[in-house]
Amino acid sequence: MTDPMTGARELPVPAPESPAPDAGADAGRPLPLGVDRTPTGDAAVDAQLARLADADHLAASGHLEVYEDVHRGLRDALTALDRRPGPSAPSVPIGSPASYDNRS
Repeated sequence: MTDPMTGARELPVPAPESPAPDAGADAGRPLPLGVDRTPTGDAAVDAQLARLADADHLAASGHLEVYEDVHRGLRDALTALDRRPGPSAPSVPIGSPASYDNRS
């Protein structure tokens, strides 16, 4: 359409965007990230991964505490793997012929 006074072409003005339908109820509340957590089969690790869901309900300023707690728990679970008894390596006395057999 053109302006009858100036002859300039008028561009349509877009209508203002309306807020999302559910924006009023959840405005200001953190929304879950919806990250899938696949179980590992290790109960200690799975418990720590489940703890990550606690961050979904916190503001971003609260995430660090949850992440540090989960990191600490995962580190403890990994350290526990080193403490588990398992088969020991065969011992070879130092100086025996087998201790010098380093062929690849």
